[in-house]
Amino acid sequence: MRSPSLRHDSRRTRPSVADVQQLVALDMPVGDALVGEITRQWDSGHAVLPLDQRMTPAARRRVAVQMGANRLRSTDSEEDLPEPDASLVALESDDALVIATSGSTGTPKGVVHTHASLAHHARMASRRLSLSATDHWWLCLPIAHIGGFGVVVRAAHTGARLTVNAHVDDQSIAAAREAGATHTSVVPTHVVRHDLRDWKLVLVGGQRAGQLPTNAIATYGLTETGGGVVYDGMPLDDVEVRVVDGEVLLRTPSMARTYRHAPLPLVDSWLATGDLGVLEPTSSDARDRLRLRVEGRRDDLIVTGGNKVWPYAVEQRLLSHPLVADVAVRGVPDNEFGSAVCAFVVARHTATPPTLEMLRGHVKETLAAYCAPRRLVLCDRIPRNSLGKVIAAELSALSA
Repeated sequence: MRSPSLRHDSRRTRPSVADVQQLVALDMPVGDALVGEITRQWDSGHAVLPLDQRMTPAARRRVAVQMGANRLRSTDSEEDLPEPDASLVALESDDALVIATSGSTGTPKGVVHTHASLAHHARMASRRLSLSATDHWWLCLPIAHIGGFGVVVRAAHTGARLTVNAHVDDQSIAAAREAGATHTSVVPTHVVRHDLRDWKLVLVGGQRAGQLPTNAIATYGLTETGGGVVYDGMPLDDVEVRVVDGEVLLRTPSMARTYRHAPLPLVDSWLATGDLGVLEPTSSDARDRLRLRVEGRRDDLIVTGGNKVWPYAVEQRLLSHPLVADVAVRGVPDNEFGSAVCAFVVARHTATPPTLEMLRGHVKETLAAYCAPRRLVLCDRIPRNSLGKVIAAELSALSA
């Protein structure tokens, strides 16, 4: 479909029934109808709350109520919801989007973006990537998350073609390419499981390091920043990055306006991300150009026998083992070392699973010996959410 125009200017004159802005929860599967409904609600002066279709209907409705939605719109019906809680941060005239994100606690946190913040992100990304109306974006990420919603906004900003498919497999990828799709945005697991090398451009969200195809760009950002604002370690134009006491801080014109339940915790417009990282020179001849290397969430760090281990580095090494199809690394309690490095592994072939000693030897070939896992849990799958992030509570249950 040809993407609708992105609204980021002042409100047009509207009938009196639409003068009071509402939040409309969209309980619709990813598709052209959903994209069209977003435009229709924006043209009516309302903000939208896309609901994650992976949740049960009851859970989706509960999120809509928690986020203070006024109405729940599905494919074939519309329902007025109870009056929003008075303690919620009120919507303002330029508010466009509420994204419900649970983070690590599981408690929904509504991130409120304006038309201006979404437009800023689209402009910055378009400049960096030289995007144009001749591009053809394939949306395969959930639109209820900023990574998927950002594809819609970027396509709309440049007037590029947009097609959607909620299912990602080799067949759907091939069909998208045959239909002329040139650009897409995916999560790291998609790159591991599928061959995307013939696309013109692939954005990989949540990617910190590791090997990527030459046509792929690792992006770093948060829902609060409108998605990725650091590409291959380099901030987009107008984006600022600091590292203070090891923590990554971001300042960007694409920053969300507020949370639905509380103000955004900004200090002089800077957001503390909760991620640890370092700024490194891009080369010995470019000391004024620093590249961000994100090491991981503060809570992910494993301290074993006094040594610090970043799970991501160990995961990347283990993924290169021929017997490993998928892996997650976490610290588990250990009487001797305080925490032990534990590898949760999906075997590539169930008949020939890797042994702990195999994996320890593989890791020690490139990393310090203390990074090698001391425990191995073989499992049928790694529990992940719709963006490919490991669900920590479900993973911990596997080692109980």
